[in-house]
Amino acid sequence: MDSTPRSLEIGMLVHPGMTALDAVAPQLVFANMLNTRVHLVWKTLEPVVTDTGLALLPTATFETCPYALDVLFVGGAKAATWPLLADVETVEFVRSRGSAARWVTSVCTGSLLLGAAGLLQGYRATSHWAVRDCLGDFGATPVDARVVIDGNRMTGGGVTAGMDFGLQLAALLHGEPFAKVLQLLVEYHPEPPFETGLPSSSDRATLELATSIYGDEIAAAKKATKAAGGRLME
Repeated sequence: MDSTPRSLEIGMLVHPGMTALDAVAPQLVFANMLNTRVHLVWKTLEPVVTDTGLALLPTATFETCPYALDVLFVGGAKAATWPLLADVETVEFVRSRGSAARWVTSVCTGSLLLGAAGLLQGYRATSHWAVRDCLGDFGATPVDARVVIDGNRMTGGGVTAGMDFGLQLAALLHGEPFAKVLQLLVEYHPEPPFETGLPSSSDRATLELATSIYGDEIAAAKKATKAAGGRLME
């Protein structure tokens, strides 16, 4: 009998216009895990151009991605997320792989796509601060936290939370000693230059300006999530 341990299978959904760092930080962690295969998944194998112009190269399509994943991961974006909530092919991929995955995970607005696929009903979850409340449209409980774990659901906050998310998941999959070593190897010890990383720590002028910049996106998100949430009830 072959005693070789089975590889961990991680499927990371990548899509045009996504925020690169949502996926790049977790992918760095995943790629350094032992005996792990990471699949970057999209509809085709053509390069996926992110919101900053950085191109990611998919390694699997919706059809070729393994069905029984240990981890399904969905990254987010700003404007590029909202059309995906109504994209039947993408939502069905997330639903099918998520229903069979050991861990169902996301960073930033990727949690809204998990919600649109019906994978967060009854769960606590987080997202980018600007649209976190939209999770309620999918029957989830929005939580103001960097990383939220509820059962086998793990969701990370906006963008830079991807590293915190990845290291916490590494600890769950391979043990805390491994995750600690990996954190040291990548020298993850953030010292932000300003205390404006959260709405709660920002001064009023900074928060108001940031909210105004995201104003159209927040409105688009609310419209898209309400529509997607309504489809879940049909």
